[in-house]
Amino acid sequence: QVQLVESGGALVQAGGSLRLSCVASGRTFSSKTMGWFRQAPGKEREFVAAITWSGSTTYYADSVKGRATISRDNAKNTVYLQMNSLKPEDTAVYYCAATGGILTTRERGYDYWGQGTQVTVSS
Repeated sequence: QVQLVESGGALVQAGGSLRLSCVASGRTFSSKTMGWFRQAPGKEREFVAAITWSGSTTYYADSVKGRATISRDNAKNTVYLQMNSLKPEDTAVYYCAATGGILTTRERGYDYWGQGTQVTVSS
């Protein structure tokens, strides 16, 4: 069992930056592929970024490519999402997710989810 707790969400102005964190409980974190998803009001949850257990492979949604960086620190059981040049359309609840499987952009591919952290970008 893995429990995930996100933090770092805030209200920021367009063009600003944020770093989201997700701390995982359990000793199996280092073996898990981790992902970030987001859900804007009235929209379906969408993939943002993912990273393999070793950190050697990352993948980004086109909407954040070049503005987001996903990273992890297995010693701290933590995965990060650095977001730069934030836009109002980045406003959403951001969720951290974990899977023992391969890197995937599909929600169904993830077994564990956090409760989310709110990011609001003002114009």
